Amino acid sequence: MRVGFAGTPEFSRLALQAILKAGFKVPLVLTQPDRPSGRGLKLTPSAVKQLALEHNLPLFQPRSLRLDGKYPEDAQAAQLALQHARLDVLVVAAYGLILPTWVLQTPGHGCLNIHASLLPRWRGAAPIQRAIEAGDTQTGVTIMQMDEGLDTGAMLLSESLDIASHDNAASLHDKLAEQGARLIVQALHALPSGSLSATAQPETGATYASKLDKSEAMLALNEPAERLARRIRAFNPAPGATIKLPGIAEPVKVWDAIALSMDSTTTSAQVAGDAHVIRASADGIDIATGHGVLRLLELQRPGGKRQYASAFITGWSSFSR
Repeated sequence: MRVGFAGTPEFSRLALQAILKAGFKVPLVLTQPDRPSGRGLKLTPSAVKQLALEHNLPLFQPRSLRLDGKYPEDAQAAQLALQHARLDVLVVAAYGLILPTWVLQTPGHGCLNIHASLLPRWRGAAPIQRAIEAGDTQTGVTIMQMDEGLDTGAMLLSESLDIASHDNAASLHDKLAEQGARLIVQALHALPSGSLSATAQPETGATYASKLDKSEAMLALNEPAERLARRIRAFNPAPGATIKLPGIAEPVKVWDAIALSMDSTTTSAQVAGDAHVIRASADGIDIATGHGVLRLLELQRPGGKRQYASAFITGWSSFSR
């Protein structure tokens, strides 16, 4: 088969790598334009672009695929590229651009999406993070036949994956990326024979995984400690959860924390502002919350390096306990 690919970040790169390793011909790769990155804001190619260049794959980076949108010239050029590629199927994984109807209808077998959740649970942009934040104990990957809706297409293949108690967004991302890469190769092998069974998604249980926003990063300490610990894991590595500690002007990033079983006697009103520190030791910094105690294990001052709590409190001059 002639398999086109549309994707941008590392999650997508692993899928494209697996497709190439399986021996499929890839006559066209679509990825997002290079973006500024790092302190110098240097234009940096996506993970998918780097892999495509390594394999000398035909590459196109349209700013939009909408023929009636802001960049019609990009969409028109993409349309010609897709027609010339004569694709049997287009695999889409974390691409970042909406596919209009003309794209969905161009390949012979349409477009297959690698989605990092067990649909219809967590449709949308941030299924990995929202699953951790919600306290889900299981997630997985769904290979979906794309339609014009937001992750509403028929399910072709799915496989579950347990979420470990210590998983953060980074570790769970890596597990799901490997799972997705394996499943899409399995789906592509089965596609020509028609052996994949398309199952419509039930509307019952459908949830929306909204994109993460920096405004969500600050921890609201009147919430339960268990929920706060999940948010910290969900927001690691980005945007990173933050907390305001006494004696430190800027919010501090929290990279790892656990909820302790003991209850806090501090009321929600008392913990609404700066953190109420119960204890600080090499084991961690214990913070009172609306219910229970949150133990901070790894932190980072603005402009500083990530540190375990034992090192962090050594330079914390305000702490006098």
